[in-house]
Amino acid sequence: MEPATLHYGDGEFVVLKAGRYVTCAVSGKAIALEVLRYWSVALQEPYAGADQARQRLMQVR
Repeated sequence: MEPATLHYGDGEFVVLKAGRYVTCAVSGKAIALEVLRYWSVALQEPYAGADQARQRLMQVR
């Protein structure tokens, strides 16, 4: 199945294009929508976990 396209908001995301997963912007790992917990509203990108989110935040500073 194709990856989903999402719009990331504060505390929630909206599915723009149906799919079962998104790809972590840092690690490239597939993340099932059911377990997606970390993303950036400003950058509109998902992360596999807190470590990847922190790593990306440090890159864009």
